[in-house]
Amino acid sequence: MQPIDKRGSVPFDPFYDPMTARALGPGSDYAPTYWIGTAGPAPEDDGPVTRDIDVDVAIIGSGYTGLSAAIHLAKEHGIKATVLEANGVAYGCSTRNGGQAQISAGRLKRSQWIQRWGLDVARGLHAEMVEAFALFRGLLRDHDIRCEPQDGGHYYIAHKSSVMPALASEAALLRETFGYDARMLTRDELFQTAVRDHEAHGALWEVDGLGVHAAKLAFGYLRVARELGATVHPDSPVQGWELKDGVHHLRTPGGVVRARRVAVATAAYATRGLHRRLRDRLMPIMSNSVVTRVLDASELEAVGIRKLSPLTDTRTLRHYYRLLPDNRLQIGSRAAITGRDAANPAHLAALREGLARKFPALRGIELDYSWWGWVDVSHDMMPRITGVPDAPGLFYALGYGGNGVMYSAMAGRRLAQLVAGQALPDLPIFNTELPHEGWKTPFRRLGQWGLYHLYHYRDERK
Repeated sequence: MQPIDKRGSVPFDPFYDPMTARALGPGSDYAPTYWIGTAGPAPEDDGPVTRDIDVDVAIIGSGYTGLSAAIHLAKEHGIKATVLEANGVAYGCSTRNGGQAQISAGRLKRSQWIQRWGLDVARGLHAEMVEAFALFRGLLRDHDIRCEPQDGGHYYIAHKSSVMPALASEAALLRETFGYDARMLTRDELFQTAVRDHEAHGALWEVDGLGVHAAKLAFGYLRVARELGATVHPDSPVQGWELKDGVHHLRTPGGVVRARRVAVATAAYATRGLHRRLRDRLMPIMSNSVVTRVLDASELEAVGIRKLSPLTDTRTLRHYYRLLPDNRLQIGSRAAITGRDAANPAHLAALREGLARKFPALRGIELDYSWWGWVDVSHDMMPRITGVPDAPGLFYALGYGGNGVMYSAMAGRRLAQLVAGQALPDLPIFNTELPHEGWKTPFRRLGQWGLYHLYHYRDERK
């Protein structure tokens, strides 16, 4: 699949790797995603930085989190932020994800929250997620963000029978401990009401789950942020960063941005050299995704998808998939370990095989789109929204682990609160830094390779 030219600048770099690259941008075209291919023209932005400027707040990263922070700084604190983006607006995760909004952030389940922090903290985290989903829905409604929301809950599908007891336990915990609407579906019930996934042995259904058009969501945030007074500068990567007399000097190709406060919202896309306090606090994980051609009537009947809301399976190296409003089917999963291996045909073949196991009628189907991107996984599998104690005026929101489409809206709001000097709830995802991983890059990748093999063995063992 050839890159889609949406910007007319430097061709898309398919081999970018945040762990080894020295620079990101400027000028790279978007990844050739279904979302970019079908979003239509993006709203206007403010163009690259062209001179030295003084600002109150600079936000690095123009994805969901950065734009949400700009929106909430304006709406709730009267602060008009300056957003800096290395390439096009929402160049990274926000236009490469699966468009699945779920009631979660990070990679841990409610039962794991209880094990790690106790019941009271787990209840606080759950309340945060419930409030976050309400905020997300409210942003779409109140600002007329037309991102094709498809409601219907989230289906967490058991890909083998041995995981059904654990799913049933999690559903009971959600109902009885958290008072949340979740229930189990048998294979037959799942086939009749949601999807005819041939791997499925049943599913856990959660009431909150939205499918969205990922790029239309990002471009909607862009429009709202600028309407509220934020300025958004694409093709303005931060290529140097100094703190002088309490002011952050951010050097871009077009000029130095001098900011009293800086909020970082780059997800997995920042290079290791962006700032020393951010280095190696994330493990960038690659995910690849494909979208089929439009399914015909017999294929639609065979896959039996009756809901356009999110579907994920129970693999550690999970598949996330759904039917799109135009009757194409999207599916994604984990892929290469390094950027230079991203285009290896083996990864696409593995994803095709995953699609065929679930929907045999689609084996060998033509693909209209194929792409990959980096996911910001933290070393303890949970995000952080925090300030940096020994770097005055520096804040960040990172580490969603692939569950950021919904929670990034709230993370941006929480980030805005921190920047504005407000206190956040007493929860472990706030006001504590991401754990630091000190291994050198080759050893981190070697460890990831070993874990992938272990996870694959466990995922596919009956």
